[in-house]
Parts: sequence; structure tokens; C-alpha cells
Amino acid sequence: MPSPLTPARIKKNLTGQRVALVGGAGFIGHNLALGLRHYGVETLVVDNLMQNNLVDNVSTIDIDSFRRELNHGFLRQRFDMMRDAGVVLRNADARSMTDLAEVLSQFGPTKLVHLSAISSALDARKVPGLCFDLQLITLRNVLEYTRLFPKGVDQVMFVSSSTVYGDFETPTVDESVRPKPYGIYANAKYMGERLVRTYNDQYGLGVTIVRPSALYGERCISRRVSQAFIENALMGKPLLLEGGGDGRLDFTYIEDLVDGMIRAMAAHEGPGTSNTFNLTFGNARTILELANVVKSVVPDAILEDRPRDQIKPVRGTLSTKRAEEVLNFKAQWPLETGYRRYCEWYVDQWERTKRHLQAN
Repeated sequence: MPSPLTPARIKKNLTGQRVALVGGAGFIGHNLALGLRHYGVETLVVDNLMQNNLVDNVSTIDIDSFRRELNHGFLRQRFDMMRDAGVVLRNADARSMTDLAEVLSQFGPTKLVHLSAISSALDARKVPGLCFDLQLITLRNVLEYTRLFPKGVDQVMFVSSSTVYGDFETPTVDESVRPKPYGIYANAKYMGERLVRTYNDQYGLGVTIVRPSALYGERCISRRVSQAFIENALMGKPLLLEGGGDGRLDFTYIEDLVDGMIRAMAAHEGPGTSNTFNLTFGNARTILELANVVKSVVPDAILEDRPRDQIKPVRGTLSTKRAEEVLNFKAQWPLETGYRRYCEWYVDQWERTKRHLQAN
């Protein structure tokens, strides 16, 4: 029986590895890069900085100047932290095989993590062509790189989504449940999973698929519900509770996801192997419970009931039993501590931005 994945074992298993994160300057990617550097892993981030990043924040017209400055501060923190940690950053567009291959061949990765995607199902529905480009064209190029340089990369990790399960037919789903994705975003993620498994089957590529859920954490600018709630509270706008807030999501703090992903790299057994892991907190909570944490931090937050949107999928808990058994993974951050920590950080950043703008 293999030794449990303690921090010391993780560090030993990752010694000598070189990990490239494609689309790695985003919310998940920069946190993963910092986590890898904590273990001393040589880490490359490849990103064109356009999606939910610097270019998008400068060019978008649907946010006010205050939130633009707030987001800019979050983005600046990402790059400052990565630079200080020794992460290598290369500005390249992974939709171009030429650009991607040139950057990767210079770095010589042993592991590739595919993170390029539209982060919102709503945005994917608005611009399906961009969704396909960011999620599937970039993935094709990542996979083709491994086929063209078969002796270099021993693992490709694909970041999928809990949305591939579609409507949960049981309160808890595990990785053996047959996916029934609905919509552009979820289907593009599932198509990505199928492509990755096909390269495993046809070319012996070692692959790992991870399925996160309802992420939250510092320096996110994607306007997930966790960010929208604390932001709306600070702006005096209501927190909308569809169906009274009885919808359930497996809210997951970014530090738990990063820990699971790094464990999945350290536990990888090499070419030819294939694994899929739910990497979540492992206990669904209601939207009302999320809102109540916000209200505990911002007492003036307004909670407002709304009719339930019948289009939205029915969600629940993602079982993490497989990750617990194989990776020795155990999430550490429930809403009461993880989300509260995030909300308190957000309030601090909000106040800092206000003082900065007033001083200038």
C-alpha cells in the first residue's frame, strides 16, 4: 500500500517536476502556481491576460470605475505574489499552436494543467464561439503538444466542472455517476473530458480530470455568487435569494481545491494512467447559508426573495471519497471559516480601494 500523501511525501514526489499552467493567470491558476512554488516546483504560467484579467478589466464597459480599480488591485496582487514566489510568466495565446509550442518547448514541462476557459455558464451562453475557442481549441493544442513531444509530459490535468453532472438526481454524486451536461459551458467541459480520455486511450497519455464546485476565494474577479453577494452587500444592493435561497451548492474554498490538485500531481503514477476526482468541500450548503455569512460580516446586507429560475440545474453534494482514499485529501474550510475569511478580506480590500481613490 502506498505511503499516505503527507506534505513531506508530496514535496518528495514533486521534486524535479516542471509544471506549466495553460491559462494560469486566472483565479484558480495563480493560486495553484503559488501552491506549487510552496513545494519548490518549477512553475510556468502561460496566459494572454484577456479573459477575466488585465485586458478584460480595462476594456469592459459594464462595471463602474470603483470596481474596475478594485479588480485592478486584485489582479496586481496576483502578479506581485507570483513574481515574488518565482513563478515564470509568459504572455502567449494558447489558441495558437505555434505560440504555445514555442513557450512550452523552451520551458520543458513534465506536467501540463489546462485551465483556459470562460468562467461563467452565463457568459458561455452569450458567446459560445469564444467558449469553444478558450476551452476546446486550447485543449486541442495542449494535447497535440503531448503527442508531438511524447517523452516530455507524463501528466495532463484538465480542470472540468461539477456542472457536467447536470441536474443531480440524488443528494450526492460521485465520479461513477454518468454526466448529463446541460448548456454550452457544461457540454464544452464534458467534451474536454472526452478528448483527454481519448488521448489517454489512443496515445498512452497520463491524465487527471478534476471537478471543482462553487469556488470562492481571494483575488477572484469572475463575479461568482460568492463574490456577487459580498460585493452587493457593500454597495447596498440586495442579495437575491431565488426560491428563498434553498438552492444548494458544494461551496469550496480555493485553498482546498489547490491542495487537492497538487495531491493529484504528487500521486500520479505516470503515462497510461487516468483518474477523475471531485475536489470540493464535500457538503452542499444553501444559498441562504451563504447569504447569512455575508450578513454576519456586513450587518446591513439586504436579503431579498425571488422566484426560482427553472432553467438553473439542481445541484447538491459532490462525494470526495475517492480523493480521500487515493490522495489523502480532506477539505479544511467550511463556509463558517473559509467564506467568512474571504468576506472579511473583501471588506478590507473595499475600504483600501476607497481610501486610495479619495487620496488621489
